[in-house]
Amino acid sequence: MKKTRVAAVAATTALALSACAYNETLGRSQFLIVDDSALIQQSNAAWAETLRTQKVSSDAAQNARVRRVGTRIVQAAGLADRTWDYAVFEDASPNAFVLPSGQIGVTTGLLKLVQNDDQLAAVLGHEVGHVVARHAAERYSTQSTTGLVLGAVQSRAGDYSQAVGAVGGLGAQLGLLLPFSRSHELEADRLGVDYVAAAGYKPSESVALWRLMAQQRQTGAPEFTSTHPSDQTRITALQQYIASRGWN
Repeated sequence: MKKTRVAAVAATTALALSACAYNETLGRSQFLIVDDSALIQQSNAAWAETLRTQKVSSDAAQNARVRRVGTRIVQAAGLADRTWDYAVFEDASPNAFVLPSGQIGVTTGLLKLVQNDDQLAAVLGHEVGHVVARHAAERYSTQSTTGLVLGAVQSRAGDYSQAVGAVGGLGAQLGLLLPFSRSHELEADRLGVDYVAAAGYKPSESVALWRLMAQQRQTGAPEFTSTHPSDQTRITALQQYIASRGWN
């Protein structure tokens, strides 16, 4: 089993070295084993499925608002070189998403929650930040590689394979995948604020937005078991970043 683990780690290390790419926007290297064309294909399919299964709002004013704010954020992020589709979905949960293939979805619940276009821009800026940072590709690459290593170790564990899978999976999740997701969220927050400012909206409203979001939540799981930072963690980080840019 020890030899198997060593071989699996060695293989993963070699793969990581060959798949590292430097992201100038983030100022760091990323481990990427999936190309953009595959993500775009999957994103287009996900958008089509969402349009098919979810109720799209016919409210002209709401749709125009999302398109207006979204267009300014997309331009600020340097992504105006692709065609963008926008839709408002009738859902009471405050949520939004941006797909790498060029689609932006916003729920009626979010439009009801935000108090102004600056806060809507903060949400869309955050989601566009994930696209620019290639977080979807990075998360997929990390999860896929982790699964390969755990599978190789588990296959040689004999009667203990189930325990190894459970403990190994939990360890990888808490020690690597979830914290990495939290770092993605904080990166997207910072990028989002940059795009909010560049688009002519108020960066300080990003903090106000997350305070609103915090009021909507009930007490949940500890931060170390969550894919998202706690509301207070991201509020503090945003305040510090906005102050560092002189946007107070």
